[in-house]
Amino acid sequence: MTMIELIGFGVFFICLALCALIRLAKGPTPADRMVAGDSADNLLCCAMILFSLYSGRGIYLDIALVGAMLGILDTMLVGRYLEGRL
Repeated sequence: MTMIELIGFGVFFICLALCALIRLAKGPTPADRMVAGDSADNLLCCAMILFSLYSGRGIYLDIALVGAMLGILDTMLVGRYLEGRL
């Protein structure tokens, strides 16, 4: 991957993250906010993977993996709370 491709992906992820943060702030229902937060978490994990490719350090892959696992747990817990089963 060349540097220009990584910068292009980075700009694309920033635009997507801004859209997710706007939906997180303005979401009409709590479920919309939950989905926007989960999307922002996934975008952050993808950004860390790109940064790992750019810097050549594997520690960011581990951090992205842990972030993705915690994001799944967070989504499940908030979903159960919204259903009223928690």
